[in-house]
Amino acid sequence: MRREGELLFIYFAQLCRDLEKTSRRTEKTRLLSTFLRNLEPDEIEFEVAMITGRRFPEGDPRVLEIGVETIWKMTRSAPQTTLVNAPLTVKRVQKAFDDIASAFGEGSRNRKRNLIESLFGQASPLEREYLARVLFGEMRIGVVEGVMEDAIAKAANVEVELVKRANMLSGNLGTVAKTALQKGREGLNSVSFTLFKPIKPMLAEMSNLKEIFDENKEPLAFEFKFDGARIQAHKDNGEVAIFTRRLVDATTSLPDIVKVIQENVHARNALVEGEVVAVGRNGKPLPFQDLMRRFRRKINIEGTAKSIPLRLNLFDILYLDGKPLFDIPYQERWRILSRICNSELLARRLVTDRISEAERFLSEAIQAGHEGLMAKSLDGTYQPGIRGKRWLKVKSADTLDLVIVAADWGSGRRRGWLSNYHLAVRDEENGTFLDVGKTFKGLTDVEFQNMTDILQDLRLHETDFTVVVSPEVVVEVAYNEVQKSSHCSSGFALRFARITRIRDDKSPREIDTIQLLRRRYDKQFQLKSRSNFTRNQD
Repeated sequence: MRREGELLFIYFAQLCRDLEKTSRRTEKTRLLSTFLRNLEPDEIEFEVAMITGRRFPEGDPRVLEIGVETIWKMTRSAPQTTLVNAPLTVKRVQKAFDDIASAFGEGSRNRKRNLIESLFGQASPLEREYLARVLFGEMRIGVVEGVMEDAIAKAANVEVELVKRANMLSGNLGTVAKTALQKGREGLNSVSFTLFKPIKPMLAEMSNLKEIFDENKEPLAFEFKFDGARIQAHKDNGEVAIFTRRLVDATTSLPDIVKVIQENVHARNALVEGEVVAVGRNGKPLPFQDLMRRFRRKINIEGTAKSIPLRLNLFDILYLDGKPLFDIPYQERWRILSRICNSELLARRLVTDRISEAERFLSEAIQAGHEGLMAKSLDGTYQPGIRGKRWLKVKSADTLDLVIVAADWGSGRRRGWLSNYHLAVRDEENGTFLDVGKTFKGLTDVEFQNMTDILQDLRLHETDFTVVVSPEVVVEVAYNEVQKSSHCSSGFALRFARITRIRDDKSPREIDTIQLLRRRYDKQFQLKSRSNFTRNQD
């Protein structure tokens, strides 16, 4: 397991192989907990990151910037140089990742390639397999966050609720694992929220107004669901930091929003959450892709801010003057938010128990150029990273957030472009991706070209017609119906699927799930009859 005190990488690879072989959650938990108990403190965060498909621990902003095609070639062509007295160690992998991330400037591409080649050259065939998966960011071993939380609790002999709470507050599973294994129950109880460390956003289920009012008899709060990008803003006196929904620091790209927070959130320190929308001259929202230009901009930020002005819409407050507010009801959090910030910053909101009023409000949101509504329980607490019934999203059309897993080369006018996209949902039980069919609809010619360039960089392998890619590009897809399909690994296909926008703000871990798709399929039959054929296929 160790050589001269260093953990051998083969031990990690063997763990991954064993995890992939079993579908039983209890067995995965047992394997992981045994592995975690044998780690040194300085190994825990990196190991948890790799097992869950990350190159660096959560919160570490560094990137490797290694092309997928380069990694794919290395798995097959790097010369084997493994020596009996020099096996690959986890520390060696970690050092290589550090060096790759810090390489920049002239000659950096070759240096990165040489570092990757050296790793693969020192690795055995089994190690190469799982080293490549770490580099791709797709482990396919069935270890989702909940499984890792169970394993940490078992390894540290603590209640899993304590681990989940610490993860909720810190947003860093590796740090939680290290705290649990070193300090146990006392350490986990001491975990608290800290300003300028972003937390995972609370998530929402998709629904519609009829379902919402059928299931809720008490008044609900409805807010505009803006066609923008979700942010959380941390303020401590004059200092402000802004993080995206993917917990990336976007402060330097959004100086105008920083100024709005500084001047209009009247609190010594606070964490507020909202949606940033790009607006045109008529006050209507600009396309989402224009908004993303603001978040990507590293130079000429002031010039871009003038050409793409932003509007901030706040809808929640989670921390105020030293006191976390996660556990108090939404209605009370809204009252506090209304008290400490200027009213023009607040999201458009309606509290009602009448569907007719909600329908009118939905129409207002759509006419204003936004996506729809958010429905929120007045007594609901804030649960970071959790998707549940306390928050529901309502759109004018059924949509899903999906990931592109492959693309076909186009013909005719679209010749030379990857323009027919294979779409997939995520299985929340094991983290795998399951296809739900294809679409070539929804993008402009410019977007087809840009998407071709992006997907070529993510290429894993290809045939004459299809390029299989690393699942990294998230798209929002509208559709008319969910249908049974024996040709798709999910068992379902989307009828008349069309891409409505590219979700640069979302990660593949945040896309919609096969579990949701099954519920969508079943709900269709509240208004339709099932044929004998359909019933037999179920």
